[in-house]
Amino acid sequence: MALLKRPNGTEDILPGASSDWQTLEKFLRDTADTFGFSEIRVPTFEQTELFSRGVGETTDVVQKEMYTVSARESTFTLRPEGTAGTIRAILQNGLLNEALPQRVYYILSCFRHERPQAGRLREFHQFGVEMAGSASPAADAEVISLAKQILDQVGVENIELHINSIGCPVCRKKYHEALKAYFAPHREELCETCQERLEKNPMRLLDCKSPICKEIGKDAPEILDYLCEDCSTHFAQLKKNLDLLDISYSVDPRIVRGLDYYTKTVFEFVTTSIGAQGTVCGGGRYDGLIEQLGGPSTPALGFGMGLERLLLVLRNQGVTLGEPKRVDVYFAPMGDAAADKALQLTAMLRREGISAQTDVMGRSLRAQMKYADKIGARFTVVIGDNELAENQAKLKNMQSGEQISVPLDAAFAERFSDIEIADRLAKE
Repeated sequence: MALLKRPNGTEDILPGASSDWQTLEKFLRDTADTFGFSEIRVPTFEQTELFSRGVGETTDVVQKEMYTVSARESTFTLRPEGTAGTIRAILQNGLLNEALPQRVYYILSCFRHERPQAGRLREFHQFGVEMAGSASPAADAEVISLAKQILDQVGVENIELHINSIGCPVCRKKYHEALKAYFAPHREELCETCQERLEKNPMRLLDCKSPICKEIGKDAPEILDYLCEDCSTHFAQLKKNLDLLDISYSVDPRIVRGLDYYTKTVFEFVTTSIGAQGTVCGGGRYDGLIEQLGGPSTPALGFGMGLERLLLVLRNQGVTLGEPKRVDVYFAPMGDAAADKALQLTAMLRREGISAQTDVMGRSLRAQMKYADKIGARFTVVIGDNELAENQAKLKNMQSGEQISVPLDAAFAERFSDIEIADRLAKE
């Protein structure tokens, strides 16, 4: 019978790698906490309409990449991103009636049917933050500052912040007309998707990955030349705030982001460490999304950070976040009576929060010691008939080789944790 394999575009996170994930996730939560963000957890699937209305019907995500299933009279979609579901939860649960701005963060899995490549999977994990209620450019700078602090403190190198403003519906209307006029003579040269976008959402042409469309669009008008006074002032104040925070940036008028709900500020943190797909974090402002999803007119903004991409960048740069967890004590029994005692001592240590294991395979003593070495046990205790008779055994430091006699009584865990013993034994 053939071995079943995981679906293409997914990954198994094995025990040897999970320590990096756990360390990163703890760091993300702790950093978000310092900025006043609280965790929110939302369903893995939502009504399909949430994403078609929120993300945008002309986006590649909605047109090509969503995993959708019909269940009786309803249609559901595995979330392709975190913002729409989070805003839905904020609205449905009345969080906008509480103190503003609302600051929430999430760590969740997302699903998109696209061509798998380095740092881009069909099931991927995302850390994101959303802030609802503030229209101030200071909020934009704060969200960007949070993303930068994460990237700086985990040790990412050679990463750049790119910012842009894509305006509001008022100034974007004029910009759309300018784009249509620019691309219209090249309509037949554009890819099929961009031919459709030309009428529905011409700004999406600037984000097309087709080499032909990119070449055609290289001299297209820039949105910054069409900003209204309000959007222009907002962008100028954002740049001032970033300067005050000593955050370096470059203005990139080609950033439009891949989702339709963005307005005004958009930004990306990019790196060359993972090839062409170098965006590690992207976000911006989406002042119309809450109203679009049935709520009151409320400004909001946030970002999403791909965790697979971030870990890939860190690995490529030689950064290790965490060491695999090690077993503190391994009990190696010889004989049935010793095995019973080892089982009791193992349970005793675990109740005190000390990682402990004993043999469950019926191995010889030699095989047990090889196993203890493979799992990286810090200490071993061999228990045989002599140790049982004397109610005492040798606790061995596996790195230094030093041994000390310890009673095998009810106070074993307390003695093991004692600072004096730890100082004598943990010469690592």
